[in-house]
Amino acid sequence: MIQSKDRSNYIGASDTSVVVGNWETKTFEKWWLEKLGLYKNNFSNESTKAGNNYEHKILDALEIKGLEKDKQIIIDRLRVNLDGNTKTCIYEVKTHKEEKKFKVSKQYWRQAQVEMYASGIHELYIVAYGLVKKDYTNYFNNIDKNRLKLISVEYDEKFIHDEYLPKLNILTKCLKEGVFPRRQQESLKI
Repeated sequence: MIQSKDRSNYIGASDTSVVVGNWETKTFEKWWLEKLGLYKNNFSNESTKAGNNYEHKILDALEIKGLEKDKQIIIDRLRVNLDGNTKTCIYEVKTHKEEKKFKVSKQYWRQAQVEMYASGIHELYIVAYGLVKKDYTNYFNNIDKNRLKLISVEYDEKFIHDEYLPKLNILTKCLKEGVFPRRQQESLKI
């Protein structure tokens, strides 16, 4: 649970779907302005607040020896924050409404790929935890281990090297120059 909300000047693992997505949209434009430090996104809702407040408690409930929390890895303009990790495995916490079955979305899968790439740790579990109504109003509830689910995500080196890194490299260059990447994208063979 990283405290700083400033997302400017760096591209995070949670930004991966934007990095590999369409750069010609209003969504991308708004995201890029945030990266340039020209726009602040203060989005927050009951789900994000609950997820942030339960993250450490969920990791603690796993009872994993040697678990480190909130490790940050910076490689040039890529900044990756791991929720929890040991020397050999990453634990990425995702909360969801208990009544809805959790599925690893494409966005979560992509985020996991970049976390594994940046850390060099190629074993990752998404730790899904279903929140019930009372969890959204009281962040001091105990973790119900019956609601914890660990889902393994396999590392995909082809995605990283063929799809992600070429676009990240362009965005990194543009971020350093303070320009929009649209003109740079023409050199990509997509």
